[in-house]
Amino acid sequence: MNTLFDKIWDAHVVQKVEDGPTQLYIDRLYCHEVTSPQAFEGMRVRGLRCFRPEKIFCMPDHNTPTHDQDKPIADPVSRTQVDTLARNAGEFGLTHFGMMNPKNGIIHVVGPERGLTLPGMTIVCGDSHTSTHGAMGAVAFGIGTSEVEMVMASQCILQTRPKTMRITVDGRLGKDVTAKDLALYMMSKMTTSGATGYFVEYAGDAVRSLTMEGRLTLCNLSIEMGARGGMVAPDEVTFAYIKGREYAPKGEAWDKALAYWKTLKSDDDAVFDKEVRFNAADIEPMITYGTNPGMGMGITAHIPTTEGMGEAAQASFRKSLGYMGFEPGESLLGKKIDYVFLGACTNGRIEDFRAFASIAKGRKKAPHVVAWLVPGSWMVDAQIREEGLDKVLAEAGFEIRQPGCSACLAMNDDKVPAGKYAVSTSNRNFEGRQGPGSRTLLASPLTAAAAAVTGVITDPRTLTGENGAL
Repeated sequence: MNTLFDKIWDAHVVQKVEDGPTQLYIDRLYCHEVTSPQAFEGMRVRGLRCFRPEKIFCMPDHNTPTHDQDKPIADPVSRTQVDTLARNAGEFGLTHFGMMNPKNGIIHVVGPERGLTLPGMTIVCGDSHTSTHGAMGAVAFGIGTSEVEMVMASQCILQTRPKTMRITVDGRLGKDVTAKDLALYMMSKMTTSGATGYFVEYAGDAVRSLTMEGRLTLCNLSIEMGARGGMVAPDEVTFAYIKGREYAPKGEAWDKALAYWKTLKSDDDAVFDKEVRFNAADIEPMITYGTNPGMGMGITAHIPTTEGMGEAAQASFRKSLGYMGFEPGESLLGKKIDYVFLGACTNGRIEDFRAFASIAKGRKKAPHVVAWLVPGSWMVDAQIREEGLDKVLAEAGFEIRQPGCSACLAMNDDKVPAGKYAVSTSNRNFEGRQGPGSRTLLASPLTAAAAAVTGVITDPRTLTGENGAL
């Protein structure tokens, strides 16, 4: 009667504190430059070393520029953070993939693609989008800086056990409806607090039909519904993705691991604290119109009106639309946009670039649009070039930048100017998230590409063949 979450969590319990938290063993700690400095300093002050340094992997991603990475970082704050991580990793004997290292990239892209993230693991990082790794059949969640220090010192963490939720999506996704659209649809129905306090398992035919990249996108956005994390039970899609990757088990170790991984699924009679169901046929390409990821709608729909809203909800809704420059009841189709961003730990994988290129092929970027196409890692960059996608994109007027978090958040050079509209494949559209005063519309790589070549918000289905983009 155990859920997948129960099986992994229970296998990692060191001890339980009566009427208190659980001491949980952690298989993998990922560290980036933003949330780790205080943790390292805390270790230094207490004279501690990392308990199991081989379990910890470090890389800069938030502050890295997406151009001229072979030169010193111009911004002094970014340079200090990136350099500090390199020094700390060296001092504490940790694996560090620095800028220009072929293993560098966004930590939530690199972990799965290198085989560092595996089914059955417990994984933490000082970053909310650690939920991404749950797509591999792992219990993965973001933690605070003091907790990062706790894991460094003991390879354990004190955590309160979350409740469990299963979200089942029945049926098949329609033409040009992607994992990103599925996630934005869920958030539009459940709101950004609909999964607060829960660890979510995604199930159903629509989820099973997703590629590994699609599942990573879906789990990445779990945190935006308020969930502690999200996960998908590992299956043949997972195993095929992992096999042969650098840090994945080999030989007899692979056979042993695979036998265990095949047990990682919720029992038929497993009981979840909450069950939610959606129908894939109800979902079309999505786009957000407000200032949180739950304010999304089908691309052919109209922005909701305030009818039926309470006074406080109306005020918040109107404030959000005021910031975006939109009106209740308005359609977004045909609205002029200024920037397009393809990338982030949400949509910076090879599948996302294939999707974008499928719409860009044979077309030209709209002259007034500034487009940032940023691979999630150097491995993705290499795949783009091996497949000739760089040439397709160059012919359409697009340039591939160097890996990093880029315009997902305003912590590096890639900032959207105030008042400008950006169709973005990232995960958050908060006020100022992509730069002070910037206006973000979250969408899939296909919808972003459609906007980039037309210069306006466009339903990607109008630009693709009968069977869709890919």
